[in-house]
Order: sequence, then structure tokens, then C-alpha cells
Amino acid sequence: MSGSLHLLFAEIDSLSERRCQRVKDEQDLRSHVIPAIGEYFTTTRSGIFFFDQIPLLDRNLQRILKVALSIDRNPVARYLVEHHAPVHEQLVTSPKVWSIICPRADHWHVMAGPIVSRGQLVGAVGCTRDKSMPAFDTQNLADLSGICLHLSIWAATVRSLPQSFKTERLTARELQIVELVALGRTNAAIGQELWITENSVKQALKRMFRKLEVSSRAEMVAQLIPLKVGAIAHSQG
Repeated sequence: MSGSLHLLFAEIDSLSERRCQRVKDEQDLRSHVIPAIGEYFTTTRSGIFFFDQIPLLDRNLQRILKVALSIDRNPVARYLVEHHAPVHEQLVTSPKVWSIICPRADHWHVMAGPIVSRGQLVGAVGCTRDKSMPAFDTQNLADLSGICLHLSIWAATVRSLPQSFKTERLTARELQIVELVALGRTNAAIGQELWITENSVKQALKRMFRKLEVSSRAEMVAQLIPLKVGAIAHSQG
């Protein structure tokens, strides 16, 4: 194992430990680990994607990922889904066919690995190289396999945390917004009641969705309101 790969493993593991102390989230994982992955594999682009977070991305990126992750169109994605193992494009198709499937110069070579939690594929690590760079090889796949193992352990740790932690991630103002959303208030009505603009409410909801890892107002309320009621009942018991 190279020293830099060992350091990358250590960084993922340390994030997992800090996450258990309730101070980090998936966004922090990306900001710390993606640059290290890109540097280690000398990539044009690299990324970490969690599938349940795709609805929270901007629409343009959603469209791109919908094509990139299509198992009908993309043999790399299909291999990932079927085998839960790292793969590069030359393992599943010829260079000529790949250039037709993905003609982008900065995606001339592609490698992807699985993030698995409780037996389910929950995300992926992706790396690309442009046409002027060498293709990914067997050693790259072996190294990515180790990285994906650590990321999978990280994901399993994060997703096993008690849901009650999520209320601790919101500010007092954000909790007020949750309560008003649960009462069926519109963004305009919430803004009026809290003396803030409607746009401020919209932006606050976007931040809250990211913090709570949800994609809708209904999902947010379903997660938080039962927890709040339970906490009140416990304090009065």
C-alpha cells in the first residue's frame, strides 16, 4: 500500500470518527476526500455521489447524472449495479464503443466504484481522465476497491446514527420554520409570521433539506415532528 493511499484511508476513517461525534456530514466527506482521490489517481474529474441526494442537486446536474447512471445506456453503471465492484470502461466495452457512448474528451477514460450500506448500493465514486492521459488499469481498480471499502464503512456508520440527531443540526429559527411547515403554512405566510422575506424562507428550506438529507417538505416534517413530540413527552414524563 502506498503512503498516500494509506493517508487517504486514514482521512476517511477520521471523518467517520468525527461524524460519530456529530460534527460532520456527507458534504464534508466530499470536500475532504474528493480532492485526495483526484490527486491519487491523477484524474481530470472525480466525485462521490449518494443516490438519495441526487434530487437535491440542481436540475442540470440531475439530468447529467440520470444519463451517466443509466444501466441501459452505460455499461460501467450496469457493471457497478450488478457486481458491486470497481470497474473501468475498458473492462466492459471497447474504446470505439465507449467513444460513442460517451464522446466527451474529459471522460475518455472512466473508473467507478461502489459505496454499499447494508447490502444496498447507496452511492458511487467516479473518476475520469481525458484523451491525452493513460487509461485506468488493474492496480487502479484494486486501489479504488480499498477506498470504496472505507467509504462503505463510513456510509454505514453515518446512516446508523439515531434520527434524533437531525434536530440538533437545525438552528432555532429553522426549527420554527419546520413547525410552521407542519401546520401547512406557505413560504409567504411563514415569512410574514417570522418577519423575514419569502425568499429567505426558500433559501432556509434548501439549507435544511441538505442538512437533513431530505428532498421534500413532507419528508422533513415526517422525520422531525414525531421526534419533537417525543422529546416534549419525555421532558414532561
